[in-house]
Amino acid sequence: MKVVRTLAVGVRPRGIIARDGKLYVCASNSNAVQVIDLATGKALADLPSGEDPEQFAMSPDGSRLYVANERDAAVTVIDVAARKVAYQVDVGVEPEGMGVSPDGRTVVATSETDGTIHWIDALTGKATGTTTVGRRPRHAEFTADGKRLWVTAEVDGTLSIVDVASRKVVTTLNFAPPGVASDLILPVGVRFTPDSKTALIALGRGGQVAFVDVATAKVTGYVAVGKRAWHLAIGADGTRAYVANGLSNSVSVIDVPTRRVVATIVGGEAPWGVAIAP
Repeated sequence: MKVVRTLAVGVRPRGIIARDGKLYVCASNSNAVQVIDLATGKALADLPSGEDPEQFAMSPDGSRLYVANERDAAVTVIDVAARKVAYQVDVGVEPEGMGVSPDGRTVVATSETDGTIHWIDALTGKATGTTTVGRRPRHAEFTADGKRLWVTAEVDGTLSIVDVASRKVVTTLNFAPPGVASDLILPVGVRFTPDSKTALIALGRGGQVAFVDVATAKVTGYVAVGKRAWHLAIGADGTRAYVANGLSNSVSVIDVPTRRVVATIVGGEAPWGVAIAP
């Protein structure tokens, strides 16, 4: 639970993915997705990403990256092997969160200004419709079976569960951690445990992580972490969750079975997200 290495990247690093021995980082103000070799720490490539890449998602087979371009109001699709743009799709204003269905056929982008999800057919590269959710949607995460999409709405302080087949919101979750003012509940990151039974939601400036039973869509508890819990990741065995605390300059490590913070890792300024390398 110690910082062992710091890598130099572009300006304002945000989205982060670890895959196949490589680290992919959205360097927002450098207008690039950077590829870094995890073993050596050396930069391998700057992928063309469009303007102001915020978040991104990777196809299940690792062949494509779907990048939200806030200034372009578009999603840029990168062919990873060719290191070039495959195509670009216009979406809503200020796209932020990106999600790819487990079968790789459906891509979604959240539009912060419009309060909508934009659906994209990954096979044709065409936009296929929108779904209205809460205000300022931040993150979109498909369930493992691909039947539901969980979307956080930062300004509303809610989470929408969308039925993928009908593209309709079927459940809206509210959060009320004890002793935390409602205006501080700003949900952002969502991750599911490997057994798909529990969802963890980072509640932003509320400094909390909510635990939700996936089957019943009920909040079952909260864990206090650092200030501005932004994004998180869960280890492959499901026992540990790692939460980036943007205003505490730290990462909280949660023991998932006992729902306790077991370590706080200090290092780096304003951490945004977490990626776990297999």
